[in-house]
Amino acid sequence: MTSRHRRKSRELAMQMLYQADIGHQTPDEVQATFWKAGDPVEPEVRDFAEELFQVAQAQQAKIDGLIAEHSAHWRLERMAAVDRNLLRMAVAELVGVKSTPFPVVINEALEIGRCYCATESINFLNGILDSIARSVIGQ
Repeated sequence: MTSRHRRKSRELAMQMLYQADIGHQTPDEVQATFWKAGDPVEPEVRDFAEELFQVAQAQQAKIDGLIAEHSAHWRLERMAAVDRNLLRMAVAELVGVKSTPFPVVINEALEIGRCYCATESINFLNGILDSIARSVIGQ
């Protein structure tokens, strides 16, 4: 899969997580509606997006714990919803897709963040993801 396809997958996974978070939907409800609403997606793009979404949902307690632990003075529920779900997507890749080098995960998350997040969020996201990546790699 090309890097462009993987970025699109990450973006879609973040959108699915956002939909689940904001819409208070179950993973099954998200998956039932998400793919109907959008443009046709190439199978490998959809598969990787689904993988990231499923890892994020299955390990949400662990992922949210890592984010909370590494975001000093910021409670998860106080973070911007887009930032929170971008972090969840990236951490899901860090813990669930070990084949992706952590600098790539961080860079991709920041590039997506530049499209969806406030400008001042980028350094915040970078610091949290770097800290989490170092702790996960050290395990």
